[in-house]
Amino acid sequence: MKKTLALLAAGLLAVGTANPAAAAPPTSGPTTLATGLVTPLHVSIGTGSTPIVSEEFAGRLTRVGTADPLHEDPGWDVAGTATQGSTTYVVQSQGAGPEDTHPLAGSLVAIDSKGTARTITEQIGAWETAHNPDGDTHYGAPSAATDCIAALEGAGFPGSYSGEVDSHPYAIAVHGNTAYVADAGGNDILAVNLTSGAIRTLAVIPPRTVAIPALPGLEACAGVQYSLEAVPTDVTVGPDGWLYVSSLPGGPEDGSLGANGSVYRVNPTTGAVQEWVTGLVSPTGIAFDGSGNLYVASLFGGGVFKVAAGTHAAQMFLEEPLTADVTVKGSTLYATTDVLGAGKLISLKL
Repeated sequence: MKKTLALLAAGLLAVGTANPAAAAPPTSGPTTLATGLVTPLHVSIGTGSTPIVSEEFAGRLTRVGTADPLHEDPGWDVAGTATQGSTTYVVQSQGAGPEDTHPLAGSLVAIDSKGTARTITEQIGAWETAHNPDGDTHYGAPSAATDCIAALEGAGFPGSYSGEVDSHPYAIAVHGNTAYVADAGGNDILAVNLTSGAIRTLAVIPPRTVAIPALPGLEACAGVQYSLEAVPTDVTVGPDGWLYVSSLPGGPEDGSLGANGSVYRVNPTTGAVQEWVTGLVSPTGIAFDGSGNLYVASLFGGGVFKVAAGTHAAQMFLEEPLTADVTVKGSTLYATTDVLGAGKLISLKL
């Protein structure tokens, strides 16, 4: 389960979040396409250029502009989607995190144009249980002195631990006969064969290391490096054929420990991981436009950021509250906003 440092966020008045420069603003404001959505944490474009919104905790996929859900599975977290041809693929899960008491389970489902669902695999949770791909990754402060470890554990935080068995398949990208799954619980990217359902671990996303500030009770840990879990939140295929993965740190997501979110670049053949963009607050969705510009939805960072093609610097592009996901189709950008309230889907001409 995700280890957090919420206590360390308390009283961090001296730690500010990054304030990237603004990119050139859009020429016109966004258009609201739908309101009243329930936790619309993901958006993609389906057949006929119809937006598909995942109302994750409501357990359904909504085709914006139509009356009936594309897919509904109450009791499951119905997460990210990707459409190839006339088929939409979605990942869903149970048992992720301390509040879900179901056994750990995850599946990849294919939905045809008539809404008929077919399970590609229901073994994502079982794969994590059997292999625990980040089990050899060390988190916390394994090199800290004994008094710091004791102080952390006394405050309710793990002093040092390795990756635990946890799975929350959260986002998906489809390329050819492979679905790439960003597992926010397992801290990895899985590759699933769309014909056989066979799963393999492509890459483990590395932890994010931050310096522990001086706080009452944790004086022994001031300045000590603490490795937070990676928590991959989205995956997309870039114009160069590599996978791009957004990752927020498994700790405070609001920037109170700094802007520790990143976008990584992953070789789809070898699984090699390269850091691509840093200095982000809670990046939870990414998408490229046809010119190679990268857009990043920043849940607690104020909206959508833009990383111009050929650069690695994120600049504010569109200010919107609680923006969870972004996708681009042609010259139109789509984003889900206000996702913890009366969620909205907006569109914007680029």
